[in-house]
Amino acid sequence: MGFASAWLAERALFPVLVNEAPDKNTGIIIVIPAFNEPGITALLDSLAICDKPDCKVEALIIINAPPDADEESLENNNICIRNIEAWKKKSNCFFRLFVFDAGKPSIRGWGVGLARKTGMDEAVRRFDAIDKPEGAIVNLDADCLVEANYLTSICNDLVENKERAACSIYFEHPVTGNDFPENIYKYIILYELHLRYYLQGLKYSGFPYAFHTIGSAIAVKASRYIKAGGMNRRQAGEDFYFIQKLVPLGGYFALNKTTVYPSPRESLRVPFGTGPAITRLADSGEPLFLTYNIKAFSELKLLFSTVIKLFKSSSPGIQNYYENLPAGLKSFLNEKEWSSKISEINSNTSGEESFRKRFFEWFNMFRIVKYLNHTHLEIYEKRSVEESASELVNIEGKELLIKDPLEILIYFRSLERDS
Repeated sequence: MGFASAWLAERALFPVLVNEAPDKNTGIIIVIPAFNEPGITALLDSLAICDKPDCKVEALIIINAPPDADEESLENNNICIRNIEAWKKKSNCFFRLFVFDAGKPSIRGWGVGLARKTGMDEAVRRFDAIDKPEGAIVNLDADCLVEANYLTSICNDLVENKERAACSIYFEHPVTGNDFPENIYKYIILYELHLRYYLQGLKYSGFPYAFHTIGSAIAVKASRYIKAGGMNRRQAGEDFYFIQKLVPLGGYFALNKTTVYPSPRESLRVPFGTGPAITRLADSGEPLFLTYNIKAFSELKLLFSTVIKLFKSSSPGIQNYYENLPAGLKSFLNEKEWSSKISEINSNTSGEESFRKRFFEWFNMFRIVKYLNHTHLEIYEKRSVEESASELVNIEGKELLIKDPLEILIYFRSLERDS
C-alpha cells in the first residue's frame, strides 16, 4: 500500500490511465486538460525548451469533450491527438509525454473540473507508485506558454522545499503581438489589471489568504492534494474552490520567480473567467472594465483589523460590534447568523491565533466575493478598473500619476513580481 492507495480506491474516477511505470526520480507531473485544442504543440514546444530541472518530469494531457460538443470540436480533438503523436516522434524532449482520450464520458457534469481531476488523480497514482508524496502536480492549460525557468522554479521552490505544499504561479497575459486583433490586447490589459487590483485590494484589506486563483497556474504536492480532498467536479470555477481548500492547510505561497503566459482569446466554454470576460468586452465594443469600489475593500480592512476584539467577547459585545459595522458589511451580514457564528468560533478557540484562523476559515475568499457582489448591488457603484487601481495606490500613501491602462498594469505586475 502506497501513501495514496486507499484514497485512490475511494476517490479516483478512472482506473490506471498510463501503463508505463513512472521513473523513480519523477518529481513533477504536469496535467493539461485539452478540449478543441488542435494548436497544442505550441505549449509542448514551450515546455521542451525549458531549463531542465533536477527531477524527472512528465506531462499528462487529458483529451475531453462535454456531452454537447459539436462535430467540429470533436474532430479538433482528433487532430489534437494526431498532432501530439507527431510531435512526440520528431521531438527529443527531456520529459515524458502521455495522452489519455476521455472521449465524451457519461459522468454527469463533465467539464474542466472533472478533466483536471482525472489528470491530477492519475498523477497521484503515479507518485503513489514510487512513494513520492512530495511530488508536484502542476496545472496548465493547452493554450498557455511558459517561461524557460518554469520547471526549475517549481522543482527548487516547491518539490525540494519541505515547508511548502502548494502555490499559485505568477502569470502574464500577452498584451501585444500579431496573434490576436488589436482590440483583444486592449481588453486583456483591462481584465488582467482587474485581477491584480482585486489581489492588491485583498492584501490592503488584511485578508491573510490573498492569492490568485488561475487554473492554469497552480501546483500542489501529491500529499496535500489528498489532504485537501482532491480536485472538485465543478464545470467552472474549479480552480477557485480548490484553492479555498488548499490555502488554510498551510504551506501555500506565491511562486513569482517564473511565469505562465495564458492566452487572451475569447471563449464561452465556461460562464466566467478570462475567455467570457474578453468575449463580453469584444461584444460591447467598449474598452471599459468596471471593477469593485475601493470603499468596499476599506470596509473589509476595518473588519479584519479589529475582529480580534471579538475574541472571548460577550453576546452584548458581539451585538455592539455588529451595530457599528460599516453599511456594506451590515447589509451583507445577517445579525443573527453573525452573532451565532462569532459565538461558535469563540467556543471552539482558546487563543487569539486560533480565533483568527477559524474566523478566516469562515470569512474566506468565497464569502468575500459574495460580499463584494452584494455590496455593489446595494451600496456602492463599480468604477473603471484604471480609476480603482489608481485609488488603491493613492490610499496606500503612494502617488500613481500614470493614466494609461498598460502602464498601470505593468506597475501592478511589479508589485507581485518583486515581492
